[in-house]
Amino acid sequence: MIKLTIPGEPVAQGRPRFSRQGGFVRTYDPKPSRDYKAKIKQCVERLKLTTQLDQPLAVTIKVYRPIQKSTSKKDRALKIAGKILPTTKPDTDNYVKGILDGLSQSEIWTDDNLICVIKAQKMYSESPRVEIEIKEIEV
Repeated sequence: MIKLTIPGEPVAQGRPRFSRQGGFVRTYDPKPSRDYKAKIKQCVERLKLTTQLDQPLAVTIKVYRPIQKSTSKKDRALKIAGKILPTTKPDTDNYVKGILDGLSQSEIWTDDNLICVIKAQKMYSESPRVEIEIKEIEV
């Protein structure tokens, strides 16, 4: 099992951007998405893994979003306790896309087709971060 924490405010995968160069259209990630994927790659490199994962995988992702400064003390306590969940954008699946892309770029696994189970949740925290747990599934 691999456990990984990405500190700081989570960044969801943004919509792809397009530019025209010499009559061709080029697709690219927006800068915040690109930077966050690079941050994920750095965090994975710090683990100093010796081999790539090559078995079926289950990935659990917990996204801890910051609490807005304008939140009342009462609501802040409810958000920290998990009684109020973030139902606003960005969507959970956009966080997952960006995080899995960053993990794939870090080459933690041989192919992202190995991911058979994904569990993701977003919640509030006073210390924004993403916690990732990767387990090999016994077949």
